[in-house]
Amino acid sequence: MSSATFTRSRRAVACFQALAVGDAIGKQTETLAFPDVRKWYPEGVRGFEGVPGDVIPRYRGKRYEWKIGETTDDTEQTLAVARAASAEQRFTHAAVGRELLKCTKSLHPGVAMWAFVQGGDPARVALDGDGCGAAMRAAPVGVRHRPSRMDRIVGDAYQCSISTHGGQSAICAAAAVAAAVSASLEACSPEEVLSAACKAATMAEALRPQTRPCTIAASLAAMHADLTTHRPLSLEYLAAHYFPMTPETIVPLAIGLALITESAETTALIAANLGGDADSVASIGGAVAGALRPETVNPEWFEIVAAINGDDLAAAALRHAAVS
Repeated sequence: MSSATFTRSRRAVACFQALAVGDAIGKQTETLAFPDVRKWYPEGVRGFEGVPGDVIPRYRGKRYEWKIGETTDDTEQTLAVARAASAEQRFTHAAVGRELLKCTKSLHPGVAMWAFVQGGDPARVALDGDGCGAAMRAAPVGVRHRPSRMDRIVGDAYQCSISTHGGQSAICAAAAVAAAVSASLEACSPEEVLSAACKAATMAEALRPQTRPCTIAASLAAMHADLTTHRPLSLEYLAAHYFPMTPETIVPLAIGLALITESAETTALIAANLGGDADSVASIGGAVAGALRPETVNPEWFEIVAAINGDDLAAAALRHAAVS
């Protein structure tokens, strides 16, 4: 089926499916240094490496034994944001906060969610925090709004961010992801999707003072321009120049991979074989690529994710498709 024939609703479902699949594929190598990925996976990550439902080998005996095919807080918080909007028919930080308080995955001291959950206040507003925790849950905003409503995309991305992430980079990254998803759902060209993401990130800069040397909009544009001159993409080049461990690399790399490969499957595999914040790169990039090219969501991988996790991703996506 040609990508142009997919409806916006079908693209929304593919967006959520690819997000969850990328999350689970990427979890296999999350936090690993690039050389260590090959130590654990000598043949590289080619999908789910092992028996679905078994514990990922490097997590055996750890505080939490992540399973092959299990999704992380990226998917859990995305669904929380989706529920929040369904309950009030709009995004508010307090409604998002109420749903985030129910999230339990990857919850430990040192992450932004820990302070939020410990406080127990759904209306809390974080004044700092520049990680990608807001961006990884921003896809429902893009599904809900068409790209012509950029003001709503940016405003709602802000509402979905500030419970845990109040820094400019975090808010701008969330706005960029939401806008990229929104434009992808409209079957825009990769160039148009990038333009929408940069525009949203630039608009969001006005919401918080700049605290890092480079803005998300600048990082998005610069990385995409560079990667287009380095095709086919090399894992070694990506690891040397854009290893995903900082705000300036994680979301720009996710969006860049999605737009250059135009494949949810390829984006997930590249992220997993890089390491670092692999699950977030794969889930964010998957959301954009899945919306842009629904036919690139690997159906066998999604069947595994659906069986292991049991989330009704299609229903969550369809509740939000093109409300405004």
